[in-house]
Amino acid sequence: MSDASHLIGLLLGTEEDWPTAFEALVRQVGTVTDGLDNTHAFDLERVTIEPFDLRAAPRHSLVIDRLAYWYYHPREWLKKVALTDDVYLLNSPFTFQSMEKHAAYCAMMRLGLHVPDTVLVPYKNPPEHAKYAFTAARYNRPFDLDALAEQLGYPLFMKPYDGGAWVGVSRIKDSTDLHRAYDESGQRLMHLQKAVDGYEVFARSLSIGAETMVMRFDPDQPMHGRYSVSHDFLDAATGDEAVTIGRLVNAFFRWEFNSCETLIKDGVVYPIDYANACPDVAITSLHYYFPWAMKALVKWSVFCCATGRRPRYDLDTRRYFDIADRTDLSYADKLAAYRALADEYFETERYTDFCASRLAHFDEVAAEWFAGPAFDQLLVETVRSTFPAHEHDQFIAHYRGLIGLWVKDEQARLS
Repeated sequence: MSDASHLIGLLLGTEEDWPTAFEALVRQVGTVTDGLDNTHAFDLERVTIEPFDLRAAPRHSLVIDRLAYWYYHPREWLKKVALTDDVYLLNSPFTFQSMEKHAAYCAMMRLGLHVPDTVLVPYKNPPEHAKYAFTAARYNRPFDLDALAEQLGYPLFMKPYDGGAWVGVSRIKDSTDLHRAYDESGQRLMHLQKAVDGYEVFARSLSIGAETMVMRFDPDQPMHGRYSVSHDFLDAATGDEAVTIGRLVNAFFRWEFNSCETLIKDGVVYPIDYANACPDVAITSLHYYFPWAMKALVKWSVFCCATGRRPRYDLDTRRYFDIADRTDLSYADKLAAYRALADEYFETERYTDFCASRLAHFDEVAAEWFAGPAFDQLLVETVRSTFPAHEHDQFIAHYRGLIGLWVKDEQARLS
């Protein structure tokens, strides 16, 4: 029997709400014993950016990254600690290229998911490169943008191949919209994607490790109103398919902190966006679901550290493609096989047992914290830093009500 201490690093940008909650909850966990009765303690640190020696030994067991998708210096630090020291990363920087949507679309099409028809079009304005004019004159083929759009069919979406947070996304209803959006795209590389017009449900699945929450989502609402508190908006089979798609995407690319957007129409689940290096976990958007997200992030981080889970950066795509290429399997059969691979990757059964046997106290501790003064102070500070002064009272009451509803539901579940 021995003691181990694990330092969890947070690599952050502008966020303050969820890191503060996460730090407080990790400190509520206390010590945890593993299957061999070894005890594990946990501490936290916000990672700073500074010169680093490529041979220096890191102090962190696990790092949650919310910065390196755009800030390259810490990205290279993450690569170093992963390659030389096996530090566990949420998420791996080695698949950031896949986070640029395009590769993710291609991979999931290969696996047979119902990704809407998508075309990648050349830049409207060429890249600034001395060789471009010669190469373009010799090899670029002229193309008819209108013909491509007609082939896909209106309405459609034009969106950056590497975009996030709906930046640069345009809904295209006709040729006028098409050319305006393309002209405005400049040097951004764009997809044209067939719209799933008349869909019944927009669902957003947030996955953290082996857990997934599927939430009803409305992108046309302001951020505080996009997620609805709705527990039975999908039938059991469709809900299970949405979870499976999210888990499949994450296991395939080795992402462990990611969101997946799907549209449901006539019983078909269409994945439309599922590559998010920095998924939304803000109090002011997730509200009712924020405590679940923080609990899942704590549990997965503790599980990975205490069990010595080894990070995987090899994608092992052939196992998925072998299933995709089988002609004797139905779509449902393939989804079930993908789900089995995903559960294997995330060690779902082991994780569930670990939470039940080693973290049995944590749900009650977390419910008490979210009902207490420390979280309420964080909520008030977050609202005051997010909304204009004349809306503070309104939104403090709004979020208190939603978090209070979660606490009530959680206490009922635990009783």
